[in-house]
Amino acid sequence: MKIEGSTFVVTGGGSGLGEATVQLFHRLGANVVIADVAEEKGTALATRLGSRAAFVRCDITDESEVSAALRKAAAFGPLRGVIGCAGIAVGEKVLGKDGPHRLGSFARCIGINLIGTFNMIRLAAAAMAETPPTEDGERGVIVSTASVAAYEGQIGQAAYAASKAGVVGMTLPIARELARSGIRLNAIAPGLFHTPMMDTLPPEVRDALGKATPFPQRLGRPAEFAALAAHIVENVMLNGETIRLDGAVRLAAR
Repeated sequence: MKIEGSTFVVTGGGSGLGEATVQLFHRLGANVVIADVAEEKGTALATRLGSRAAFVRCDITDESEVSAALRKAAAFGPLRGVIGCAGIAVGEKVLGKDGPHRLGSFARCIGINLIGTFNMIRLAAAAMAETPPTEDGERGVIVSTASVAAYEGQIGQAAYAASKAGVVGMTLPIARELARSGIRLNAIAPGLFHTPMMDTLPPEVRDALGKATPFPQRLGRPAEFAALAAHIVENVMLNGETIRLDGAVRLAAR
């Protein structure tokens, strides 16, 4: 799939991994719809980018808002790709000082990270299936965001790890199903990346986390996530895969 001249939706596109993806794809000549619940950040980014960029408020768990984002993309041209970066992190022990893990926070994490991701995939696939194929017979490509926590979830990450393991688990079966429509699905499992969530931690904690990565000994950069997303889009042979982007880190228990 060619990025230049194609239309993409990036969920969670107002900050972090999503913002870096929006900026790269726009620079490569794509039309980009920034789909995010953070209206101020998303609008400001779209304004800075100018032409070929638009913002739409989008909660990925809401069918009507996802549909609205896809319609916004259609105004640029046929939808060719979705990069899903929207998600939340929940840190809570199953048996904590204040009692058992709150069921509501577990459900919310699963609802956004897993069900929301599936919601976007199913609706984007339906839109892509109606578009004309490229010369390779390809209609679209979807990239989800998983996490290394799907494989090595730490203490206090039960909800987050479960949600991301679900993203990994559904990638291959959905890719196999969508293959007949010329739609590819892959996922990226980032390791320790410098996102806005990391900025809430003291500098010494961020440095320690970066040094936990064998090489390079630093936190990952959102631009590196965006570069992999772009490669996945352009490499038609990548399908049904979850790719770790982690500098060889393997998370300890805590």
